[in-house]
Amino acid sequence: MAGHSKWAKVKRIKAVKDPRRSKVFSRLSRDITITARGGGGDPAMNPRLRTILMKARDANMPADNIERAIKKGTGELPGVVFEEALYEGYAPGGVAMIVKVTTDNKNRAASEVRSVFTRFGGHLAGAGAVAFQFVHSGQFLVGKDQAAEDSIMEAALEAGADDVITTADGYEVRCSVAFFDKVAQALEQRKIKPESAEIAYIPVNTVALTDLDAVRSFLKLHEAIEELEDVQQIFSNEEIDDALAAEA
Repeated sequence: MAGHSKWAKVKRIKAVKDPRRSKVFSRLSRDITITARGGGGDPAMNPRLRTILMKARDANMPADNIERAIKKGTGELPGVVFEEALYEGYAPGGVAMIVKVTTDNKNRAASEVRSVFTRFGGHLAGAGAVAFQFVHSGQFLVGKDQAAEDSIMEAALEAGADDVITTADGYEVRCSVAFFDKVAQALEQRKIKPESAEIAYIPVNTVALTDLDAVRSFLKLHEAIEELEDVQQIFSNEEIDDALAAEA
């Protein structure tokens, strides 16, 4: 399991149980609002919004919730003004982490993230101390049932993607942030539906956790951060053997 395998994360989101569903909806709602504010509320004119709406529907988010989130972003409905922020830190074992939050109170968000890092043996770092270990890039995960490898490559590379990586789980398409919308449109035109599509921080190198105690500490820290209300995404560069992950 490397970097909390993005494929594994997608499976966890799709399998989320009712007690946690409201938290997933809350995060999706914030994402929709911010995306609609930046690119407009019409999915036909905002490819990034279309991608998020696809994710929301896959999570069975109610249509009313989606509509309200869009209208808050476009100013048609009053609502809290959310801002995005990134926090960088290190987990036990030297694992580098980037935590993306969407919050109405950056001071509160920073305090909560710092508290969790400290409680579980990690620490926050200054801006730029961790980010250089990641590539900021568009990332699409496409299941092998969606299309043949040649078709995926042709669509992605013609749209400006940098690379298509074939794995046992499927295809990972990477592109610069500037080409994210164009690649999303190219896949959509071929009726290729990604399992996941996001602007991600992809680790350049990984840190192998080979000690069970370190694995447990890292997983507890990761889970605790994931539970914070303002946290949208977590990016990390750990590599954990599947057997150790199961034991933890």
